[in-house]
Amino acid sequence: MRPDPWPTVAARRGDPVVRRLVWLALLVALLMVLWRALPALERWLAPAPTAPAAERTVTPRGDLAADEQATIELFEKARDSVVFISTAQVVRDAWTRNVWEVPRGNGSGFIWDDAGHVVTNFHVIEGASSATVRLADGRDYRAALVGASPAHDIAVLRIGVGFKRPPPVPIGTSHDLKVGQKVFAIGNPFGLDWTLTTGIVSALDRTLDGGAGKPPIQHLIQTDAAINPGNSGGPLLDSAGRLIGINTAIYSPSGASAGIGFAVPVDTVRRVVPQLIERGRYVRPALGIEVDETLNQRLAQATGVAGVYVLRVQPGGAADKAGLQAVRLGPQGLEPGDVITAVQGQPVESVAQLLARLDDFQVGDTVRLRVRRGEASRELDLTLQPGV
Repeated sequence: MRPDPWPTVAARRGDPVVRRLVWLALLVALLMVLWRALPALERWLAPAPTAPAAERTVTPRGDLAADEQATIELFEKARDSVVFISTAQVVRDAWTRNVWEVPRGNGSGFIWDDAGHVVTNFHVIEGASSATVRLADGRDYRAALVGASPAHDIAVLRIGVGFKRPPPVPIGTSHDLKVGQKVFAIGNPFGLDWTLTTGIVSALDRTLDGGAGKPPIQHLIQTDAAINPGNSGGPLLDSAGRLIGINTAIYSPSGASAGIGFAVPVDTVRRVVPQLIERGRYVRPALGIEVDETLNQRLAQATGVAGVYVLRVQPGGAADKAGLQAVRLGPQGLEPGDVITAVQGQPVESVAQLLARLDDFQVGDTVRLRVRRGEASRELDLTLQPGV
């Protein structure tokens, strides 16, 4: 009898391949059932809902510290007196001849008086064709340039505020400042408007090179209050909220605040700003002589005498009336005349020092000079005249 070519299923159950296929089919079916039942299984296994989390209670802060409250009050009182200054510059297209204004930079300033005068740094508006002043309440005004003194890095603008005029900043003094006093700077660093930083007076009577052939800026206040680009022209205040300086420069290799900032002292501001408002320029007090820094250094090296050499005496001027003599041409070449070695008892060894000493006075004041001619020294009084 021949075997059946088509064995029955029962006969093939003992085949290992068939058994594997059966188990695989059962596993697939079980997975499909579990997949269908997964949402219900998750709901069944999920923990019972808990009560909502209780809100945390706020711990009472208590009163502010006395120094914190004083700083807050100082800022709130001074804020309205500080302004944001943005400048623009006219450019011309060489091909089309079209002219338009482009943003040039920004800085800070403060209200000087009720007539709308705004004081800032000269370098804030230098090279600009226009300036816009923004008040603390958001109002913008086109500003007009009243006057500037590059030697002091001070400029005065004017805006026409018809109503709700911001208050002028209270004026203090700088000659009686002490190292270690608290100071407060308000300005617009990097365009971040009305920013307050604090610090102390770090040093006094600093001198900074004016750069680009400009005379050095004298008698600066050094502070560690953070001063950054955009702070220039803003007020430096004492703990009473009085103006003691104009933030003007920083020392920083990176360009950001390194804890060494400088401010033009308010005593200089009080002397310069009224003249800028009245005349549009600052008239330096002068002796009626001509001097030159380069020749002065050569003559000092040649003679070994430190001081300021008088190169020319203005006929009929203050020095001429006081009897000063200038350098003259002799048989042996240039022969030194009078050498100014001190002003009001303070030594001077360069033209910059002489100008700085004279700048502490006003036209019409009488100063005492120590003058050397040859081997002899003498003192004489001289009435300061307007400079050129």
